[in-house]
Amino acid sequence: MAPQHWLALAVLISSVGGLCQAALAQDLVAPDRIGRKDAPKSFTFRVLAGQSNNNPQPEFGRPMTALYERYARSHPDWRVDIELMSLQIPQEHARLIEQARGGRAPDCSEVDSFQVPLFIKQGVLKPIGRYFSKEETADLFPFVLPIASGPDGEIRAWWWTTDLRVIFRNTDLVPQAPETWTQLQDAALAAAAKAGNGVDGYLFNGGRNEITMIDFLPYFWAQGGKLVDEAGKPVFGQEPNRSYLLKAIAFYRGLVTSGAAPRRVASMSNYDDLVAAAASGSTAMFEGGNWLAPQMQAAMKPAEFAKWQISRLPGPTADRRSTATGGWTFAAFSSDPDKIKACVDLIREVYMGPANEALERIPTRRTLFDTLPAFQTPYYSQVKVFLNDGQARPGVPIYTEISNQLQIVISEVLAGTRTADAAVDEAIARVNRAADRS
Repeated sequence: MAPQHWLALAVLISSVGGLCQAALAQDLVAPDRIGRKDAPKSFTFRVLAGQSNNNPQPEFGRPMTALYERYARSHPDWRVDIELMSLQIPQEHARLIEQARGGRAPDCSEVDSFQVPLFIKQGVLKPIGRYFSKEETADLFPFVLPIASGPDGEIRAWWWTTDLRVIFRNTDLVPQAPETWTQLQDAALAAAAKAGNGVDGYLFNGGRNEITMIDFLPYFWAQGGKLVDEAGKPVFGQEPNRSYLLKAIAFYRGLVTSGAAPRRVASMSNYDDLVAAAASGSTAMFEGGNWLAPQMQAAMKPAEFAKWQISRLPGPTADRRSTATGGWTFAAFSSDPDKIKACVDLIREVYMGPANEALERIPTRRTLFDTLPAFQTPYYSQVKVFLNDGQARPGVPIYTEISNQLQIVISEVLAGTRTADAAVDEAIARVNRAADRS
């Protein structure tokens, strides 16, 4: 055979081999399945589309498909039937609890970290602590286990990815990170004066929305404030919590009355508006979630984005800090020990590190910042330090009413239509009435 024919045959064989390999991978992973269709054992797995092989962005969907394929090859007897969770998170969790009570929940499912305590209280999550070593649990950031464990100390969910709130600042206008509330206000005023008309010193969400509450709570927590007691009863109206709340609100109000922040923050409730302001050069600083950094990078020219850095949220004093954390967990609902073990294997082999890197989602274990290449950057080195200040919202039924009432307080006080004392006392009374009815 002529040399060119041998070359053509080799190319053909290589192409066929590649197609066969691709077909095999496709056979092992589908939008609704991980593993062989005819696998003798199976379990159901509910997950957000964006945190699975169904992620519509190829740069994320492809590596998740590869991770699922690796799991399928390691567990040939198992088929994982994927159920996609919608982005209507409150409705999804209400449905999940109802299904769990009726014995119809998926065997394994994602659960918003904020909701885990509620699921634990309902008694629907199976214990999974035995599958994780003492070293692995000790490696978690301090805010994780109090949420993921029940009153008995047993781990009921594995919190695999998190987020946090930070200050974004234009270092041309705010070269030094403000460490205290006073320093933040002074830096914002100085930045606005330096930049001139049309540039706000500081922006934050102060409208009636849950994100306002999440962004505000760190200033209450940094003082030692508690919204509820260990039984889930509201205590934010009791001293010293009421005083802590009033001090945090006074800090917010002072930002507006001093001119450090514009009055319109009383109606702001969208992170997109903050990113847009940064991209247009109309703010020197803002508070937002760490995940906004890629959005800012996409919206700015490289030279402009390079001016922006993140900082820890300031505290009443430099040594008293807090930040709000969120993120997602996986939990087991099945009563079948084999399915629970298979679920944990999926969590361990796909989501305990590999998926953090594949999806660019912040891990909850300290050592992963040192062992996963994606997180070995100056930006993530800061995030790792900031997470030590992390605190999660209390996942108790009355929190929703507390949040609703305090959102009203914050918005009205910022707008100057109510005094803080009167607004807070009315919120306390409304929450207490709601608690008495429940």
